[in-house]
Amino acid sequence: MSYDTVVFDNDGVLVGRTRFDVLRSATEETFEQFGVSDPDPDHIEDMTIGATPRSVADVCETYDLQPETFWRVRDKTMSGAQQAEARAGRKTPYGDLGVLDDLDATCGIVSSNQQETVDFLLDHFEIGGLFETAYGREATVESLDLRKPNPHYLERALADLDADSALFVGDNESDIKAAENAGIDSAFIRRPHRTDWDLNVWPTWDIDSLEDLHRVCSS
Repeated sequence: MSYDTVVFDNDGVLVGRTRFDVLRSATEETFEQFGVSDPDPDHIEDMTIGATPRSVADVCETYDLQPETFWRVRDKTMSGAQQAEARAGRKTPYGDLGVLDDLDATCGIVSSNQQETVDFLLDHFEIGGLFETAYGREATVESLDLRKPNPHYLERALADLDADSALFVGDNESDIKAAENAGIDSAFIRRPHRTDWDLNVWPTWDIDSLEDLHRVCSS
């Protein structure tokens, strides 16, 4: 089928991913801002990737911190670290992004990264004109439950774009599941970090490059 709307995940799809050590250092810095100089390494790990409202509450209880305040600072610090990576040229757009200029579809972004980070990257790389809407996650603990595979932000983007037939492009299984939960088709893009990735989900399409979207969207 053809698609009039294509929504993209951001990190690992449109721009390169941020190195884990950079993200981990940002989490360590967050603890330091609250006077916690030697947090449990497992707590650093938990607050870097895959945090949940429950895990944030548990970690904050350990150090007598207020979860909402801690998480707001964590997200601000994490976003700042990613912005620094972009400014330094270590986090850059993929080379095939230009093909979206003449893609016959309306485009949007849905990311589990912070809204602040998404907005900065679009502005910094001057690519915001390619997309009609772009959703990241708010800097709240509650937003963690709204990340993909929850279709919350994807459904908001589809409403903004008045989508009739939509495709979601991602590089994680959670992206494919979010598309399924939103009732739309999906494409798994095999960026270098996903070349040999074995999927446990079934995307509608398996693509190697954004260039493949010209074929996919007109099928």
